[in-house]
Amino acid sequence: MNRKRETAETMASRQKSISVSEFFSKNRHLLGFDNPRKALLTATKEAVDNALDACEEAGILPDIIVKLTDLDNERFQMSVEDNGPGIVKRQIPNIFGKLLYGSKFHRLKMSRGQQGIGISAAGMYGLITTGRPVHITSRTSTKAAAHHFQLQIDTKKNKPEIIKDEEQEWEKDHGTKVEIVLQAVFKRGRQSVDEYLRQTAIANPHVSLYYYAPDGTEHFYERSTEELPPETNEIKPHPRGVELGIMQGMLKTTKAKRLSSFLQSEFSRVSHNVAMTICEKANLSYKAYPIRISRGDVEQLMEGIAQTKILNPPTNCVAPIGEEQLLKGLSSVVNGEFCTSSTRPPAVYRGNPFIIEAALIYGGDNAADSPARLLRFANRVPLLYQQGGCCSFNAATSVNWRNYGVQQPRGSLPTGPITIVVHMASVWVPFTSESKEAIARYPVIQEEVTKALQECGRKLKIHLSRKKKEAESLRKSNYIETYIPHIGYGLRDLIDLKEDDVNNVVSTLADLLTRRPS
Repeated sequence: MNRKRETAETMASRQKSISVSEFFSKNRHLLGFDNPRKALLTATKEAVDNALDACEEAGILPDIIVKLTDLDNERFQMSVEDNGPGIVKRQIPNIFGKLLYGSKFHRLKMSRGQQGIGISAAGMYGLITTGRPVHITSRTSTKAAAHHFQLQIDTKKNKPEIIKDEEQEWEKDHGTKVEIVLQAVFKRGRQSVDEYLRQTAIANPHVSLYYYAPDGTEHFYERSTEELPPETNEIKPHPRGVELGIMQGMLKTTKAKRLSSFLQSEFSRVSHNVAMTICEKANLSYKAYPIRISRGDVEQLMEGIAQTKILNPPTNCVAPIGEEQLLKGLSSVVNGEFCTSSTRPPAVYRGNPFIIEAALIYGGDNAADSPARLLRFANRVPLLYQQGGCCSFNAATSVNWRNYGVQQPRGSLPTGPITIVVHMASVWVPFTSESKEAIARYPVIQEEVTKALQECGRKLKIHLSRKKKEAESLRKSNYIETYIPHIGYGLRDLIDLKEDDVNNVVSTLADLLTRRPS
């Protein structure tokens, strides 16, 4: 039997473009919706992250309410409500019903969200698994009415379908509430919604977080500081962080009329003198019209940039948690006898500024013979999956913790009642996947994490040495204290002391034992 062969025409007739939402609906594991348990965590995380970003940008101390309701048959309703600035009516459908729509992708400024995928993908997952639309209620001020939307995403066209749009009464002066019904499984543990919210309270000590679990239990994480994170500023890209193809595109779209003015207007840290130096080293005229620069000239321009001394990008676009605030957040959730932190000076990878922070708490819930707990954060967001593939884990296991007085199996985390925290703050965190679960192993990032952890280790060593010395002193003191009465009785027998004198001797020796050198 002869098989019918395809032709170029028949193959071409079946080829068509795919919308981004259609692609991710079939590959939702890429966004963190691998399974029902993880889906509940991912959806909650995206909604809480958006709420925190909105509150901070508006200068509002966040009050966030998270409520998970079991609807039976592995269906849950996730509700996240905030007291943020709200969302203007015309933007609500696109934010919640269109993938790759947002204000943060093109900004070089620290934020939790980056791609404009998260919350709309959560709504898409809910629609796919339950057929239920997303409910959004938002209000911008007491002078404006609250708007309530029910909408879903058209995956073929990557656009929102509005099912209901109405004004309604709402007791909040301003804020947003999102409700999604999705197929999910609720379980407690180290990769659960419970743990995500607990760690969120650690990295965000300025938040008040109310959590109503599906089993009826309630948790309240009270803010431990009234200080909002420092305000960050948007910066322009650094010339060392731009690759050749991107540079070509920038040259074609710039409004600058000269190459020198293009370099000054489109990049950070490029002054008039630096721009002239780049042009000179690239052997290009500073008067060259940017749109007419050829591919070969772009290669020369990239070489000129590489040969020119340019200051690192500004770091006012990044806001670390801060040593004091990190300790407050960690201590409010984890009990321990010793707590320390370290914040590294700003560093740069691929032209992007970043700051690494580390903290360590000794004592608490972790068992003495179990591996230390490693809590990983990126832009204040907990990372609960793919620990083994994360730069933070690789750095933590590469540190020789035995130098700091704790046990450590080869190639593993140290053992003992230890909780380790690593936080990376950056304008663009290099995640290993779209689900944002692990930080890529850039050598410069790993080196900064290692140095921060080593600093915490040195402080821990001092504490453990002092603790060991005190324990040894106490042991000797107890040993001597046992024999003080016998010394008194012995002196009585040897030199015929009276009973009162014996008591005085015993009392004097006991007093000497309790004294400490000044």
